[in-house]
Amino acid sequence: MQPNFTDIGHLQVHTSCSKFMTPASESLERGDGDLQDSDHTQKMQNNRFKLAICAGGIFVCYFYYGIIQESVTKGKYGEGENQEKFTFTLSLVFMQCIINALFAQIAISVTSPGLDKTPSSLYAICSLSYLGAMLASNHSLQHIPYPTQVLGKSVKPIPVMILGVLVARKRYPLLKYLFVLMIVTGVALFMYKDKKPKSGQEEHSLGMGEILLLVSLTLDGLTGGTQDKMRSEYSCKSHAMMFNVNIWSVLWLTLGWLLTGEATTFIGFAQRHPSVLMKMFTFSVASALGQNFIFITVTSFGPLTCSIITTTRKFFTILGSVLIFGNPMVGRQWIGTVLVFIGLFLDSKYGKEKKVAKS
Repeated sequence: MQPNFTDIGHLQVHTSCSKFMTPASESLERGDGDLQDSDHTQKMQNNRFKLAICAGGIFVCYFYYGIIQESVTKGKYGEGENQEKFTFTLSLVFMQCIINALFAQIAISVTSPGLDKTPSSLYAICSLSYLGAMLASNHSLQHIPYPTQVLGKSVKPIPVMILGVLVARKRYPLLKYLFVLMIVTGVALFMYKDKKPKSGQEEHSLGMGEILLLVSLTLDGLTGGTQDKMRSEYSCKSHAMMFNVNIWSVLWLTLGWLLTGEATTFIGFAQRHPSVLMKMFTFSVASALGQNFIFITVTSFGPLTCSIITTTRKFFTILGSVLIFGNPMVGRQWIGTVLVFIGLFLDSKYGKEKKVAKS
């Protein structure tokens, strides 16, 4: 008869061996667990650091961008009776588009995203609405205070949503409509014109600045729709889009620059006040850097995080404009501002588009 290897002696030897090996294996397992915990902690710390850099970059770039924009467009150049105002919107946007295209090309060279198959005709069309929105937004500053322009541009999700409902037949949750109502109420409170401007408050052309803001917001909505189409149909990468749209904008602006005669008048203005060129350059660099920080934030942490950061920075841009340039705001306008930014924050967090289940 064959010996039975499951006898008591064998079990005792096996058990004793198991007991002998257990401390070592447990130590190894604890070591692996400690390494995993350490890697996870290190990764979280790196992510926090990266998020802090991105958020700081967005805040610094766009805060500086706002200060320079107001300084250029609302400032006066020269002394005494020879003081002049900056009215060269085409020239300002022209330099901004050149710097944006340059930064995008550098990013493309570094990342090598591959061949872009998006038709040039789409870029040409998109650049027209993109350019029109920028021109209308910058030109509005000749008629309205800077905080009004910032607040007006903050409600960009509204025309995007309206065009989405009317054109693309999109459906949104009820909460989103409530948040939009809160934003609209805040804007109405802010924009409401008192019968007489208070002492020291700038009186601007009735309605012209607000009309330009509406034009800018509508064109922003059209630009967003065109860009969504390019992403969905041609998988267009962000930096490729940034480069091509800005290059086409430079071409359109060159034509406008020459045909309107602004090229000659701006060159004369820059010769009389050369400091404006450095302001325009730093304004454009801040814009391009800010766009890249936004791109990194969206790709690394998602659009929600980016939306919260950009919404918060706009509030501080308004605050900075009030403190630095002395733009007065009455209590009603502060209430409207707070309503708008609370609505934007809640919308970015809870007002997601309703997804329709596919059959």
